Amino acid sequence: MSVRRTTAVLAVTAAALFTAPAAHADAPGDNGTVKIHDSVTGDEDRRNEPHVCTFYLDAFFFDAAQQAQWRIVGWAPTGDKESVVASGEITLDAAGHGRTDDMGLADGHYKLYWNFTGEKGFAKQKVFWVGCETPSESPTPTPTDSWYSPYANSVGAGGADVTTAGAAAGGTLLAAAGGVWLMRRRGANAAASRH
Repeated sequence: MSVRRTTAVLAVTAAALFTAPAAHADAPGDNGTVKIHDSVTGDEDRRNEPHVCTFYLDAFFFDAAQQAQWRIVGWAPTGDKESVVASGEITLDAAGHGRTDDMGLADGHYKLYWNFTGEKGFAKQKVFWVGCETPSESPTPTPTDSWYSPYANSVGAGGADVTTAGAAAGGTLLAAAGGVWLMRRRGANAAASRH
């Protein structure tokens, strides 16, 4: 085989290899994906975020100007797997990308179904959690004159300051206990001196 003919065969083979994937990527069909995004995540980010509060749906790699319809249903254990809690439609841009407006749902577990024009398989699906409640924090103890108390600045019945009342009661108990100890000690010493 001549060098010229070998070069021509290699050029044709290389052209076929480089154009085949591009043709496959551009073929219409089920080539897109959809992600759940927290409302503060940029729409160019391609991660899925399955734990959100306020969120949006972000679609990538679909066909140019493709139409999509989506619905979100409540999912077990917090939903019945049937009740639609949100739905909508979107037309994707020339790059097959698009995002919905931000939305919010009650705290719980959900499933997204994303259908689109020309779909050949099943709807794209994502399961995710919405959780917006933050756990309440216990108040930090505040210092009083000479010690920390979880009851500082508390007011008891009748307007009495619980800290002051508690300190007075504690002092009375300590004085009584000291008196009992002192009396027992004196009694023990007297008994010992008699023997």
